[in-house]
Amino acid sequence: MSSAEPEQSEIEIRRIQSGDIPAIIALDERVTEIAKPEYWQDIYERYSTRRLDERFFLVACSAGEAECKVLGYIVGAVRGWEFGSAPSGWVFGFAVEADTRQQGIGEKLFMAISAEFTAADITTIRTMVPRQNALHMAFFRSEGMVAGPYIQLEMEL
Repeated sequence: MSSAEPEQSEIEIRRIQSGDIPAIIALDERVTEIAKPEYWQDIYERYSTRRLDERFFLVACSAGEAECKVLGYIVGAVRGWEFGSAPSGWVFGFAVEADTRQQGIGEKLFMAISAEFTAADITTIRTMVPRQNALHMAFFRSEGMVAGPYIQLEMEL
């Protein structure tokens, strides 16, 4: 097993810290091919300092190292009452380093945010996945997510 492939027991899931931001920005850019440093700085400021009982920015780190090596992240929040929807947990950011996939890191992140939502008395989790994103679609379905009662509508401006 290479150093890029930590054993599942060596993974720590915790709330994001300011020193994690450069790694989050870099991971997101590798996944999306778009650099968004201002976006991630704003998400960090909103999701690590205020309303922490309903906003969650979690990272997966290789445990036991002097400094956390970020291997993935998940971001979500409790949202409710839009168009009559009861409060639910929304996952809107998720990624795992490509060379550490298939090691349970994504599942640990998903279980950790699920526990946070449960602690906030939330019983439903939602997300949006582009139809062509087979990787995320397969992951969220493997975690038990199915099509929900709402349909996304959009139009070009």
